[in-house]
Amino acid sequence: MKLVYLSLAAAFGSTTVYSAPSSSGWVAPGPNDVRAPCPMLNTLANHGFLPHNGKGITVNKTIDALGSALNIDANLSTLLFGFAATTNPQPNATFFDLDHLSRHDILEHDASLSRQDAYFGRADVFNEAVFNQTKSFWTGDIIDVQMAANARVVRLLTSNLTNPEYSLSDLGSDFSIGESAAYIGILGDKVSATVPKTWVEYLFENERLPYELGFKRPSDPFTGDDLQDLAIKIIDSQHFPQTPGKVEKRGDIHCPYGYR
Repeated sequence: MKLVYLSLAAAFGSTTVYSAPSSSGWVAPGPNDVRAPCPMLNTLANHGFLPHNGKGITVNKTIDALGSALNIDANLSTLLFGFAATTNPQPNATFFDLDHLSRHDILEHDASLSRQDAYFGRADVFNEAVFNQTKSFWTGDIIDVQMAANARVVRLLTSNLTNPEYSLSDLGSDFSIGESAAYIGILGDKVSATVPKTWVEYLFENERLPYELGFKRPSDPFTGDDLQDLAIKIIDSQHFPQTPGKVEKRGDIHCPYGYR
């Protein structure tokens, strides 16, 4: 992970900072705005931390938005931008639009926590039935690593058993693990590896930061090492009754991140 991390940081490092808003103002997307299969990035656009139209997102805008809203450190933000930029169909792109992330089987993947598989239709919009299945495995008021792992496992099994074209690349698998690590560590407490269930449900269902429920920007930066530590805890908590296609085991993980 660290080699990829450093190489992308070198390739996309920045000195200019985009001025993201400091308020919690929220505006729903309009007819000419684009959004992603990622609830968190959509949320940041709705709040104006990212461009509200969802277009022309550069590394500087990514670093400042993730830092201003969520205190994600600049190196991790740079890494995430590097992956996102690969979804832009323009070669060697230095920006991405949120809807570029909907291109199937690059970063967008089957077995999402809140989106249907692309085989069944649009995979970029919230799907209530899918999310109901996910949150049914969050069985307490506080989501812990075991609950997060259980929810991920059942989504992998369901997708594998119902989608005749199910696929999950190595990168997609890493992002699938990372998305669960991210909602715990960014919205919740990365040390105890817990997060209030209402906060996670609120973000997924409204694409809005749960300020009114008590969420505040974390005081301690969220780093790549934090993400890796949480991802390993999720891997160690997974229990599969059968092999659902591609499954990460401890030691296989490279650079997980995602949030969808």
